[in-house]
Amino acid sequence: MKTLLKLFSLFFILAGSSCTKEKKYQYEVEDVAVQQDGAEKTKQKSTTEFISISYADLFGTNIPQSKLVNLSVVYSSFGDLKVIEQKIISNFINDTNAIVPALPSVNGDTALFIVNTYKKFYNRQPNEFEKHFWKEQIRTNSNVHPSTIYFAMMTSDEYRFF
Repeated sequence: MKTLLKLFSLFFILAGSSCTKEKKYQYEVEDVAVQQDGAEKTKQKSTTEFISISYADLFGTNIPQSKLVNLSVVYSSFGDLKVIEQKIISNFINDTNAIVPALPSVNGDTALFIVNTYKKFYNRQPNEFEKHFWKEQIRTNSNVHPSTIYFAMMTSDEYRFF
């Protein structure tokens, strides 16, 4: 009988202690507005602006009027605009008069090259992820040259907008 009484009392003690109400915690978290860099750019460059700015970015001078007219006609007559944009940028970059940094100068100060490139093409500072991404690409991939980076940035959607 004593054993049974001890078992009942142990059961009631365990049952009573296990039925406690769970505490609720409330964390004060501030709302954070998240947006992509360059997301505030809403005005798309016209064909003439795109070609003129691309030329000026790569050659450091204004595009000759005859060349601008010819490229505008080609641009307007082509169906897939992304393809013709890539061809125009590729031809500009591969021109011997284009001002594209040499690889050794990029490797000398990669961080400065990245910051200057973002300022030149996007008119903004790169964020930490962008800096890290390009540093790692330059460091680990021997096929990534300044002309490759210029091409990637100039054919991006962000470059197409103000």
